[in-house]
Amino acid sequence: MTSQKKTVRLKVSPEVARVVDPKAPRELKLSAARGALPLSGRDLVTTLFFLAHGKDRDIRRSALQTFRALPGSILQPVALDAGAHPQLLDFMARYHLHDLALMEIVLTHSQISDETLIHVAGRATGSVLSLIANNDERLIREPEIINAIFANPDADKAVKFRLGWKDPEAEPTEEEQKQREDHAAEIEEMDDEVKSKYQLALEFGVSEKIKAALTGDKEWRNLLIKDSNKLVCSAVIKNPRITEGEILMVAKNRSAHEELIRLINLNREWVKNYEIRRALVMNPRTPLPKALRYMSTLTDKDIRELSKSRNVTQVIVNNARRMIMAKEKKK
Repeated sequence: MTSQKKTVRLKVSPEVARVVDPKAPRELKLSAARGALPLSGRDLVTTLFFLAHGKDRDIRRSALQTFRALPGSILQPVALDAGAHPQLLDFMARYHLHDLALMEIVLTHSQISDETLIHVAGRATGSVLSLIANNDERLIREPEIINAIFANPDADKAVKFRLGWKDPEAEPTEEEQKQREDHAAEIEEMDDEVKSKYQLALEFGVSEKIKAALTGDKEWRNLLIKDSNKLVCSAVIKNPRITEGEILMVAKNRSAHEELIRLINLNREWVKNYEIRRALVMNPRTPLPKALRYMSTLTDKDIRELSKSRNVTQVIVNNARRMIMAKEKKK
């Protein structure tokens, strides 16, 4: 299938090939476009996809009309295919946008394209939009999805606010005003280069911050790791240039966003670092099962310090004492 922008190649069954072949009779294509041929669900969806992108206007119109009328019982099995083509998923997303059950499959499919998510983000509402807005991994990977949600006039403001949207017509709250004053004071203490980046960060929207967090240098990372927006600070952790030293600083920060601690815990290479593991044990945002597991790898000296510490939970203290007693019994 050829469109103005790209050529899509799909492996199709002989039944589909017979219909969509350029040399196939027009009447045969028109019958297929009207859903009048005995095709299986998958073949019908694929055939309509090709015919809806053809050159014949009447066939295109009929194919789209038939496709819009297809029930979820036919479309869902096609969408559940792990190898479904991104353009086929895009076709479903554009013409069955309000079918929540289908969209739950399509919009979370591993093959869904960023282009499709951007399109849907700018038009969806309610639960369908939430499927995209709650997909942090994709929002960080393609910040333009966030911009599309912000530009969507029908998007729930609560969803926008959660992603860091600022209502241009709203007066700043007392907290926001205080933050601005604090920012102004901080800027005065910075050198010119850092000050320039800090001022830029204050002007950036969420998507711009994410892009800077993913690709920026150490100064950008140091600035944006402190951002209150989960998507922004998480993007810093995914910056390929971030160092173990920076990760250690985050692990030591008891007020770090819990998402940052979660991401650090998920990285096997980082938790191989002894200092990072020790910092995670002491960080209150580390899930308790993880902290207890890391404790078994710490030195006797660190375990003894933990047994007397007032900066960790009582569970950690008690476990440290138990570990000490167990070792003493073996002697």
